[in-house]
Amino acid sequence: MEPMRLLCVTDVHFHLPQMDWLLDAATDVDVVVLPGDHLLVDGRTPLEAQVVVVSTYLERLARSAVVLAASGNHDLDGPGPDGEQRAGWLLRTGAPSLYVDGDSVDLDGVRFTICPWWDGPATRELVDAQLGAAAVDRPARWIWVYHAPPAGTRLCATGTREYPDENLTQWIDTHHPDMVLCGHIHQAPWASGGGWVDRLGSTWVFNAGHQVGPIPAHIVIDLASETAQWFGQPDFDEVDLRAHASEPSSGSLGG
Repeated sequence: MEPMRLLCVTDVHFHLPQMDWLLDAATDVDVVVLPGDHLLVDGRTPLEAQVVVVSTYLERLARSAVVLAASGNHDLDGPGPDGEQRAGWLLRTGAPSLYVDGDSVDLDGVRFTICPWWDGPATRELVDAQLGAAAVDRPARWIWVYHAPPAGTRLCATGTREYPDENLTQWIDTHHPDMVLCGHIHQAPWASGGGWVDRLGSTWVFNAGHQVGPIPAHIVIDLASETAQWFGQPDFDEVDLRAHASEPSSGSLGG
């Protein structure tokens, strides 16, 4: 299997029609990327029940494609050994071809690193150490999965304010990954001053955003043709990943 086609969907928030759509869409791609917020903390369904359902969906998805699932702020279910909140349920969800918080996996010359949502200094240091270890002997292409978008990009904008992750920006500046797939800011692709794609130096950063309905906003990245396509019903945009970092992106970059 060559991971040539990636499907990225974020912030599903226990919306089961979108999970059903994912099950069908996974059969047409090689890697499914889910950058967090699988659960909905203020939903009608208790979190314990949501965990059972979402874990089952993740295991089913992993039968069709490699699945990379990071945690988001809605996914935390209790303190870890350091006393800080973590998504313990996600760490306990196991299936072949399913990779979660803390994992790095090499697939045909591409390294994928899945970062947890960090709730304090201890887990932030774990992410720092994870990225440092994954940087050793890195292959030609390195892609991160991380819930919150980095500071200094359009991916943080809601239209009224920004929610930047300064630490992620520092890590990108240190390690220069090829891509970072994020989420967290639902409105970014449609917001004034926002967007679904941006760059920090040579690093492409993406946030598909969140929309209601049975079909989630999603990004398809084709590593063979070097293209990224965003689908946000009824909108569509595309960028050429071969564009040099100093050149303006061919995509509209949202709002």
